[in-house]
Amino acid sequence: MGFQLSRPAPLMSPAAYKTYAMVSPIGSHFRPGTCAETQCPHYLNGWGVRVENLSPELLHDARTSGRKYQEQQIAEGVTYLVFEAGQPCFRVSEHRVRIDRPALYIVRPGDYRVDPRTVKARLHQNPEHWVEDFATHQQAIADEINKG
Repeated sequence: MGFQLSRPAPLMSPAAYKTYAMVSPIGSHFRPGTCAETQCPHYLNGWGVRVENLSPELLHDARTSGRKYQEQQIAEGVTYLVFEAGQPCFRVSEHRVRIDRPALYIVRPGDYRVDPRTVKARLHQNPEHWVEDFATHQQAIADEINKG
């Protein structure tokens, strides 16, 4: 069974809404990073992998990876390769470090019911304009509510 998102039913059409977002896409705002740069817990503390959970190929790769480890048998049929701290983990290729680039400040017409690929979003050049847009929109909503 999948996750079910619970949200109140909208009272107006999608055109009556705006969606505000600050985004930092991985492709443009991050670069690959090392375990040390990302403060990877495996790098900092060491880690273990259970031998019995690995395929023969993965076990071979772990043992011949060049990383320092000790093989520890905990019980019959329970053996771990325990890797020392201070060396790259096996997921180092997934580590990302944010680069010095400001977030993108986006305003899209509509709400979650609108396919973002079908509407043109506005990209604000600085956060102050995005905040001003948001405040103006909030004031317009308040004015409509006050009208009754």
